[in-house]
Amino acid sequence: MNRRALLGAAATVPALATPALAQSLPEVRWRCQSAFPRLFDVLFGTAEKISQRVSVLTEGKFRIQLFPAPEIVPVGGIVDALQQGSLECAHTASYYYVGKEPGFAPFTAFPFGLNTRQMTSWFRFGGGNDLANELFRDYNITAFTAGDTGAQMGGWFREEIPDLAKVRGLKFRIPGLAGQLFQRLGAVPQNVAPGDIYSALERGVLDAVEFVGPHDDERANYVRVARFYYAPGFWEPGARLHFMTNSRAYDALPDPYKAALQVACGEADAEMVARYDALNPPALRRLIAAGAQLRFWPRPILEAAWRANEEQIAEIGRNNARFKKIMDSYLPFRTEMFQWFRVAENSYDNFAFTAAQTVR
Repeated sequence: MNRRALLGAAATVPALATPALAQSLPEVRWRCQSAFPRLFDVLFGTAEKISQRVSVLTEGKFRIQLFPAPEIVPVGGIVDALQQGSLECAHTASYYYVGKEPGFAPFTAFPFGLNTRQMTSWFRFGGGNDLANELFRDYNITAFTAGDTGAQMGGWFREEIPDLAKVRGLKFRIPGLAGQLFQRLGAVPQNVAPGDIYSALERGVLDAVEFVGPHDDERANYVRVARFYYAPGFWEPGARLHFMTNSRAYDALPDPYKAALQVACGEADAEMVARYDALNPPALRRLIAAGAQLRFWPRPILEAAWRANEEQIAEIGRNNARFKKIMDSYLPFRTEMFQWFRVAENSYDNFAFTAAQTVR
């Protein structure tokens, strides 16, 4: 090839270097409803990160505009809005919608259930994603796991809870099947949206509230209106969130946009719990300095809750075939995980976590 031909070939490089795929892709604009107000920066911020990442991966062609709860619809109306197509996507917890059917609960959290790592394993390798997709499809939803809080705290109480007698009649903000569990123990569960919790607790509409953990609880300032802080949140050993989309809107996306959304959700799935693990320890110290009285659930309450939960699982399964199908996958997987984690993880934790404070 002569010099003139080489220069001519070189002149065509800039045009070829511009990604042909990106040039051909359409502009897509979605609206996204978070289940959380901006106050909760990790929860709301995770959806922000997903939106930003999708925009970067698609060179700005696919943009998701995020709204805090409840700017477009109330939290309880998110599934309806997605199903009807009035909302393209949302970042929320499926257990908020157990009023539609109890099968929504295990895909977020389950009393005495799988922790964060174990949930990830069940979703990816134990059939959890297939079961979740089967349920979501019936509501015209395509969803991806997108973040986890890790094990949560047991909540804020105006008075100490030394025994089951103090649980009876307790007006307790607690959603999902956990609320039904506490109802079996005699409490009066309330499903209050995250943005309304503080005012309900301050006005005495609630006697107690559980939300997430020290970082979020400090931001919400619950310590000002209830000082007894219980651990653990045995009904949420991990709480998995989903990025839910209207199935028709998702199916209409070009494949590269679908891939970008899946990548962004996968990154969020790993990052959220890491952020909480970094933020919660100093937040707990500050809460105690501000007057929080740390307490742990008495064993008799835990044992009563375990028994009540086993009864609840069996009862719901007898009346709901889908829930039974999910539990037929979830419970054997839980047994395997619990047995394995007792060998290495739990035996290590039991020694090392206390040795760091006691062995010199």
